[in-house]
Amino acid sequence: MSAAREVMPSTGVVAILTALGLSVATFYRGAKPKVPAPPRPTPARALSPAERCAVLDALHEERFRDLPPAEVVATLLGEGKYLGSERTMYRVLASQNEVRERRNQLAHPAPVKPELVATGPNQVWSWDITKLQTFEKFVYLHLYVVMDIFSRYVVGWMLADRESATLAALFIDETIAKYDIPPNQLTLHADRGAPMRSKLLIELLAKLDTAKSYSRPHTSNDNPFSESAFKTLKYHPTFPRKFHDDVDGRAFCRPYFDWYNDHHHHSGIALLTPADVHLGRADQEFRRRHEVKLAAYRAHPDRFVIGPPRMIELPRAVYINPPSTLVTASSSTASSSTASEPPAEELATPSTPPPLRPASLPATSDTGASGRALPSASTPETRCSGRRATIAGESGSAITPASNAQQRADYGAATPAAGCVAPTTTTTTKTINARAHDDHHAHARIDATGGHAH
Repeated sequence: MSAAREVMPSTGVVAILTALGLSVATFYRGAKPKVPAPPRPTPARALSPAERCAVLDALHEERFRDLPPAEVVATLLGEGKYLGSERTMYRVLASQNEVRERRNQLAHPAPVKPELVATGPNQVWSWDITKLQTFEKFVYLHLYVVMDIFSRYVVGWMLADRESATLAALFIDETIAKYDIPPNQLTLHADRGAPMRSKLLIELLAKLDTAKSYSRPHTSNDNPFSESAFKTLKYHPTFPRKFHDDVDGRAFCRPYFDWYNDHHHHSGIALLTPADVHLGRADQEFRRRHEVKLAAYRAHPDRFVIGPPRMIELPRAVYINPPSTLVTASSSTASSSTASEPPAEELATPSTPPPLRPASLPATSDTGASGRALPSASTPETRCSGRRATIAGESGSAITPASNAQQRADYGAATPAAGCVAPTTTTTTKTINARAHDDHHAHARIDATGGHAH
């Protein structure tokens, strides 16, 4: 700005400010010296210094040390004295910095913004619960859904008649055990709902060596993947407005999640299906699509205005609230980069993008994230033991069978991609009972039904 001021006499103020995109009025306003505000005059009815000292001496008396000014004024009036009004006493105390809360106030720390990154499947899972309307007023079905944020793959879902910390812990335990997640690998992100922050679930995650992460209060953007998945669910053409019962709900959810994982081309993963990314088939699918584009380019090159098609790659990392430094660096890199035409030999042999999984894992497209081959359709059902943790009820006792009113919950999960052999056509029923929040035993039947092997 100092250089601009030097050339203003020759070029003019308006021309320089217009070139710099500055306001002329703002420039002249800032050039004027600031006049200090005149001191506030003392009202004629204000207390004299001696009267102010008398008020302070009265307020400092031992008998008034724990009383508010209102009580002091009333007591002095009863004694035939009037030193000032209640507001005057507050004003005199404030001038001496003697007005504060009489008790220490609880200071809530500022909520920390969760910043999570996933560079592959089964590193960060996001889960949430949504309500599904029924034809009975004020009665809802509750759909629990766990999603891998890197691949958008729904690793597990459960349909129940209410939110429950016991069912949530059982659901998370079954899902983690089914995928045989190694210790200290997985981070489970959720909002701040009661089942998510329950003591039962927190103790379970500690036993399974699974990190937990929570959204900030009243901040839905901190859990974007689950919120987006629920919108996709409820905007699907086959989604009914209301359900008759849990049987009707399971009849919809089973085929829907099969479609979502295996046939839904997700815009966040370059229009691949979540199963393609989760099961390591992304590179193969990208090469197949690139060959199709190259054939179309050779047939009609004039229709490709910006040049030959380029190989698409998945993002190397998926974030929940990326760091601000990363966002700034990405935007500056995108603005400075320019597209260059690939050499002629690239049209004949497209370049293969580097593998998305760690270098220690095989890059075979028909294996899961752990490198183990997935089962064929004829593989019999095998349950993974994993690192099972004992789920204790809210009363502190282990879960034991009971014979009271039943609470049904349907657990559905697609084919595991982390070393577990997937169930094929057999349905396993596991009965687990625990003490629920309303202090009565709830009977939960969980049907673990697997889909076809990938």
